[in-house]
Parts: sequence; C-alpha cells; structure tokens
Amino acid sequence: MSKRKPRLGKSIPREPLAGRLALVTGANRGIGLAIARALALEGCNLIITGRDERALANARAELEKLRPEKKNAYVLAQPCDVRSPDSVDYLFALIRGLRQPLDILINNAGIGHPNRAVTELPYPTWMEVIDTNLNGMFLMTQAALAVMKRGSTIVNNLSIAAERVFSGSAAYNASKHGALGFTNTLREELRPKGIRVIALMPGATDTAIWETMWPKVPRRKMISAETVARAVLDALLLPENTTAEKIVVMPSSGVL
Repeated sequence: MSKRKPRLGKSIPREPLAGRLALVTGANRGIGLAIARALALEGCNLIITGRDERALANARAELEKLRPEKKNAYVLAQPCDVRSPDSVDYLFALIRGLRQPLDILINNAGIGHPNRAVTELPYPTWMEVIDTNLNGMFLMTQAALAVMKRGSTIVNNLSIAAERVFSGSAAYNASKHGALGFTNTLREELRPKGIRVIALMPGATDTAIWETMWPKVPRRKMISAETVARAVLDALLLPENTTAEKIVVMPSSGVL
C-alpha cells in the first residue's frame, strides 16, 4: 500500500504595506528608527517624530534614500513631545491635513532612568518616565484613533519589563506594566472595530537607552534594533483577519 505524501500547508499571504500611512514616535534612533527603515523599504508613507530636531532631520534624510524606486512614498519629520497634549494636537492637525487615514501607529517613544532604589529615586525622575512611557502612549493613541479605520494596526513598544521586574528600575517597570494594561484594554475595545493592537516586548536591545539605565552593560550579548524591527514587520504583513497580539524578541542567552 503506497504511502500518501503529506500535504504542505499554504503559506500565509503577505499584506502589502506600500502606500500606507505609518506614524512612528521616537523614530530618530534605536528601535524606532529601525522600524521606520523597515517601513520605508516597504514603500510606506512615513511620519516620524522625536524631540531632538537635528537627529530627526538626519533620520528623515536617511529614510528618504531608502524609498523604493517607482513608489511615490514620502517621509515627513515633525518634532513632537508625546507628553504634551498641545504638541500631540498640533501633530495630528497636520496629519488630518494629509487627507489620508492613519494605517499604522508605532508607539515607540520612551525613556529610562539611572539604576536607583525606590528610596533614592527622585520624584521628578519618576514623573518624567511615567509621563513619557505611559501618559504619552495614551495621548498619542487617543489622538490617532480619530484618524484610523478598520484594518489599521497599533504597535506599542513595551519591553519585557512590562511583565518582569528589574531591581533599581521602579519608574521604568511601573510605566511598562501600566502600558501593558493599557495595551490589553485597548485591544479588547478595538477588536470589534477591526483595529489590531500588538504588544511589542523585546528583551535587552542594543540601543542608546542603556547609556542612562546601565552604562556598563555587556551590550555585545544584546539583540539588534534591526532584529526587533523585522519581527514587527512580519506582524504587520499578516493578513487583516489575523494578528500577533504579543511579539517577544529575546537574546539567545536570555535576560542579561
């Protein structure tokens, strides 16, 4: 009796991103810039934001060179402080003027703080981290939802600190745990509206944030920002009727 060959499953079709409008916060360096590069290569129309205007201008110049030929994609760079309602409102007034729905929101802007026990952590430092990593995510998301439609995607960059605790990082841990709760709530609210919400939870990634959090950390063991960006791109390319609710990208050696 002859054996039947196993049937190979069909590959999941890629959802094209060319011509879609994507907003990436904190896109002037690190994971944000790496994700913006990946989206630029796909032919997305990009809006990038950050507080460092010079770095933002340099990022825009780099991204414009990555746009595929024969695709009229554009890159707009707009300084924005995600902690400021006025700054966020101004950004979205510009976005509404584009007359194009926002298809992708990457909430990436975030900061860390020096390793300090709770007893030694200054309140202004606590507030700055919470304001940027949690309140800023809320402000950007609330404004974005007014210009998003069914089939859109929100990716919140949370870090594995959203589920784990690292001594000396109370404000960072609290902001990320809170952001995970916000992300999970947002997903349930937007599921009926057909808007995907993805929690991006990378492990230790080789970016400039370590210069603040742990200057002597062995960064050679970390994953690259480009590796994280590839994982995000894979999730964005899934068909609209599928989603990756959580993306975890870890170094092969585990947590540092």
